[in-house]
Amino acid sequence: MSFHSLQAQAAAWAAAGRPAVVVEVLATRGSVPREAGTRMVVAPDAVLGTIGGGHLELQAITDARALLQQGGRSFERQVALGPSLGQCCGGAVTLQHRRLQDAPPAFWAPPPPLFHLQLYGAGHVGRAIASLLAGLPCRVQWVDEREAEFPPEAPPAHIERVCVEPVEAEVASAPPGACYLVLTHSHALDLAITQAVLARGDFAYFGLIGSQTKRARFEARLRERGFGAAALARMVCPIGLPGIAGKEPELIAISAVAQLLQACRPGMPTLPA
Repeated sequence: MSFHSLQAQAAAWAAAGRPAVVVEVLATRGSVPREAGTRMVVAPDAVLGTIGGGHLELQAITDARALLQQGGRSFERQVALGPSLGQCCGGAVTLQHRRLQDAPPAFWAPPPPLFHLQLYGAGHVGRAIASLLAGLPCRVQWVDEREAEFPPEAPPAHIERVCVEPVEAEVASAPPGACYLVLTHSHALDLAITQAVLARGDFAYFGLIGSQTKRARFEARLRERGFGAAALARMVCPIGLPGIAGKEPELIAISAVAQLLQACRPGMPTLPA
């Protein structure tokens, strides 16, 4: 469950006066199931979200329901996962249990975004990628010049739809270190966006959908426009992790998002040029 979905459902519980406890990971040390800032909400008969599963989560749910049943104040608990719970992670976490009315969802701090992405194209692959990103803590500008191509249902708050012309001008609005995925309906438009991204040069990742043949043709045209070998080498085309075959939109989306996470997530190795 994404942060925004959890926050919205917790807010609905709070508005309805439903008794519940917010369990939050306050701090971590070593290898642990989830990072600091992760929350779940526990009611007597239901649970929203997860702090990582396993014995840790089972014990946290038990403690939360005991708080609801017996009353008492909010509390913090430090847990060494190995010695206390027999989990093989080996780290330690500090959990905070607070009643939902004392931890209003409107004031929850969202997790820091893993990346800022400009996603160009609302076709089949673009929609599949946006669907995957709906559950991730990231910021997405989803750009297409065709308003009708966007799905009818509204996206989550962290995905902004942008319908604009000329599309390539939107590249300038991204923050430094942003990521780009280009998969529009037009090779001419792909080329214009590619030129704008490479001209900026300050991206963390740039992926262009297409074959090796498309890459060769684009490189030839971009060399004519003054781009050197170093700039062209940073363009990832075809997109997706090597070894994952298949052309179904959902499969391409999974492979591309995995590659994006590998390239942009803090603490993970970057892709070779």
